[in-house]
Amino acid sequence: MTQPELEQHAAKALTERGLTLSVAESCTGGLLSKRITDVAGASKFYKGGACTYCNEIKHKILGVRTETLERYTAVSQQTAAEMAQGIARVYETDLGIGITGYAGPDGGEDGTPVGTIYIGLFCQGQTQVHKIVSPHGREQARQDAADEALRMILCAIPDKD
Repeated sequence: MTQPELEQHAAKALTERGLTLSVAESCTGGLLSKRITDVAGASKFYKGGACTYCNEIKHKILGVRTETLERYTAVSQQTAAEMAQGIARVYETDLGIGITGYAGPDGGEDGTPVGTIYIGLFCQGQTQVHKIVSPHGREQARQDAADEALRMILCAIPDKD
């Protein structure tokens, strides 16, 4: 599927199943929220999002543990998982997405390459994290992260009975 098909299919699946979604974004800077709200009728399933660009806000708003940020850094599978869990808790949604990464132009101080992004998905009590590497520039990395988040939503939603 291509954009905007991904968001259309995710919107349809969430609406049909009566599930709600919230998102916490760092490196995507609100792009996923924009793409979701570009779909007419998004208010049926989308409760909102938070752009949590700095560690202090990841901790204060989403409840990402200070220990997680210090031990694993903001760009880690652990942080993405806690972001997804935190946004679902704060917004009281069935699904929560957490996206964190190095969109560019620089990678991590620890040598993590530019374009490394972690996407966490909390869905009805379970959390999974996917890692992608998109080294083709900042905008492409952001688009790739949003695409992967939408694919994760589609894969996690149970089949309609």
